[in-house]
Amino acid sequence: MTSIKCNKCGASIEIEPGTKFAKCEYCNSQMYIDKSGVGFFYIVEMKIKEENARGIFKRWSAGSAMAKDLENEAKIVKMIPEYFPLYMFKRNVEGKEAIYFEPAKSTSLPGMHALKVPAGDIKIFDQNYIVDPRAQIIQPDLGMDAYLNNLPGKAEEQALVFFPIWYIEYSYKGNIYNVVIDASSGEVFSEKFPTRESYPYIAVASLGFFLFLIYGIISLFWKFTYGLIGMAITTPILFLASYFVAKNM
Repeated sequence: MTSIKCNKCGASIEIEPGTKFAKCEYCNSQMYIDKSGVGFFYIVEMKIKEENARGIFKRWSAGSAMAKDLENEAKIVKMIPEYFPLYMFKRNVEGKEAIYFEPAKSTSLPGMHALKVPAGDIKIFDQNYIVDPRAQIIQPDLGMDAYLNNLPGKAEEQALVFFPIWYIEYSYKGNIYNVVIDASSGEVFSEKFPTRESYPYIAVASLGFFLFLIYGIISLFWKFTYGLIGMAITTPILFLASYFVAKNM
């Protein structure tokens, strides 16, 4: 057995070696024990429910950068609510408080380095906090000391925060893609997704450039009127072609 001091009331807490989580019997504070020190641990409310997360995914898949048929063809094959672990570092930087968040678990999931944690949404994670039984609470596998040397200022507090996300896998034309939805703000993160084909746009633009170049040469070296007529005829055709590409490709 070994002992640590409660960060809140200073009471001594006995723990087994290797213990990561402990509770102070005097003030009921929950603590996360890292080899770099002892900190509290918190949780952020999962505000985005499953139905809303599906709606967010649907709207995201209809974005202008996505493949034209992604909204209709993408099929969700896995959808899991998760709590991803982040370290919160409160620092005194030149007399001002600054807060930094870093992943507490090694991950290839998109967006985990860009999560924004609203300070008012952080709750103490103890036995009174009810978590959706379907939600997976991912345990940290990185130490706080991996970040401490790179942070500015002087340490004021460090804590473990479980952040809610929706992890989604979807299929599209035989391939599987993943996307993460911030279950606090609804922001969507995805590193790889089916994109809209660009060659039709390039073809229309190239055709327009070539034709107007020809009309310019005609106007300059032959008949100015002929060049203007050609431009007048070509402009609505290019407009219709652009509209067709934007609507169907």
